[in-house]
Amino acid sequence: MANIIKIDNADLKRFNRVEKKRKVKTRLERVYFLIVCEGEKTEPNYFKSFKSNVKSFVYTIETLGEGSNTKDLVKRTIKARNNSSQKYDSVWAVFDKDGFSPNNFNSAIILAENNNIKVGWTNEAFELWYLLHFQYRNTSMSREDYKKALENEINSKIQAQSKSKNPRKFQYKKNSKEMYLILEKYGNQKTAISNAEKLIANHNCKNYASHNPCTKLHLLVNELNGNSTELNEEIKNTE
Repeated sequence: MANIIKIDNADLKRFNRVEKKRKVKTRLERVYFLIVCEGEKTEPNYFKSFKSNVKSFVYTIETLGEGSNTKDLVKRTIKARNNSSQKYDSVWAVFDKDGFSPNNFNSAIILAENNNIKVGWTNEAFELWYLLHFQYRNTSMSREDYKKALENEINSKIQAQSKSKNPRKFQYKKNSKEMYLILEKYGNQKTAISNAEKLIANHNCKNYASHNPCTKLHLLVNELNGNSTELNEEIKNTE
């Protein structure tokens, strides 16, 4: 016969009080993100892959792939925020320099800042952020060059980790839903953040179009990881 352990009533009540306090202390705060992206699939797929439960926060991430140019994208972001019944804790516009004119690119960033929109911009292409998971790169490259460099980095990791002499090679697909997981497996996000910070330190003017290569995506990634002191303080102050 199994032993039955009886718990004294007073001890049980005290245990329940402690558990109640513990649940109150660990109550998760829901944080709402709006991320409006220039790309219709690549960027939204990446950001949707972030974990929804980070430390003491639960993130609701709403991503919109607009497929529009830089300045129009910022205008759509402002409109989406202002017309939404949901109050967002953090609103971002994400776009690349690509072939847009310097004036268009710079004006979009200024327009966003003037309307309290955060900007995760990249010069030249979003794939720079992926490559920074593996290496520091401070010379400008085309999107095609980023693709080749990224494939080389990931395939060298696959080869090193595989037991097969001829493992299946990675081929970069722009709209892949797997990039977050691939980067998590073969790359290093902390390295990417550090490399992005080093790139920003190379520039001190507001002619953002001339900052090539450069990205501010790490600031958004820090927020999504729950590592933004500024955002975390804002959330606590609104509780």
